[in-house]
Amino acid sequence: MGTPRVDVAIVSAGHDVADARVHKITAALRRVGLSVELAGLGDADDGPAGIRVRTAERGGMARRAVRAAVLPWRSRARVLMTVDPDVVPAARAAASVRRCKVVVDVHEDYARLLSDRSWARGVIGLGARMIVHASTRLAAGADITVVADDHIPPQRARRRLVVENLPDLQLLSPGPPDATPRAVYIGDLRASRGLFDMVDAIAGAPAWTLDLIGPVAAADRDQLTARLARPDVAGRVVLHGRQPPELAWQIAKGAWAGLVFLRETPAFRQAMPTKLYEYLASGLPVLSTPLPRQTSVIKESGGGVLIGNPAEAADVLCRWSDHPEELESYRKAAHEWTERKLSERTPYDLLAETVAELLGHRRDVA
Repeated sequence: MGTPRVDVAIVSAGHDVADARVHKITAALRRVGLSVELAGLGDADDGPAGIRVRTAERGGMARRAVRAAVLPWRSRARVLMTVDPDVVPAARAAASVRRCKVVVDVHEDYARLLSDRSWARGVIGLGARMIVHASTRLAAGADITVVADDHIPPQRARRRLVVENLPDLQLLSPGPPDATPRAVYIGDLRASRGLFDMVDAIAGAPAWTLDLIGPVAAADRDQLTARLARPDVAGRVVLHGRQPPELAWQIAKGAWAGLVFLRETPAFRQAMPTKLYEYLASGLPVLSTPLPRQTSVIKESGGGVLIGNPAEAADVLCRWSDHPEELESYRKAAHEWTERKLSERTPYDLLAETVAELLGHRRDVA
């Protein structure tokens, strides 16, 4: 007897298997009784527990193009789920031949995101924009089109489901603050995401250390190495690299504050970074740049402070280290906001139930 056919294959040409959204989706699919396999990049041990994980070396653009074209054809799953725009064409083609279902997860506005990528210029940039345009059109015809926010295209689809990047509370590790001030950032690290602004803020707050958890963009690595060697931050900033979600939040446990220093670029102007929700759900006071949606959450929750530049951030951090009792009101506000706004049932559970219905399963999340 052959190997049972897997219910859902999550296929990625560009995402690491440690990706937090992939972990959340996988956990929700398994909660409704679906079997899952994952193909992506990185270390297979960093993938979600309890499923088959296949990984490949990252390589360059050419290798990624090959993965995008080939990976969907290697799966025998009943549902193909893509999380990259360049995989969508091959996934749609493979599904039409193999008569399986297709779910496309569009978790970012890729057209705007390209404006934030230094490599997306000239001929390469034109090619990338053409792929994004074609993939968006094809995504609209998938059996389920998942978007991470209502403003993200495609606006019209055969079956469109908004699955916001809200926290999976089971992955977080809330805890009391450490004895000494420590800030944390979890996510991709690049200049436009406030990488150097965070370091500069810590430079101006000598009592603090900073944990940076995530991959550093290749274009920023040399500059970051030089910046961290300067005396004003030497030894106070720790780079942890990419980590699976559970381990990332174990590292963050005990921090005094979470940082969200996104710059105002076309890619981020209307973005709602998951980490802001996750910091609040962990009881972490937040320092955030005043982008519109971040501002709305900070003001509604009362769980943090808006800052306009690294100097302002440093001033707040110094005040908090001098008067740590001030942080307690922010922690309390964060916990109260979490109780009002979040629950253990997540948008990922709605997605999982919808996929289960697509396959004829009717088991709901308990």
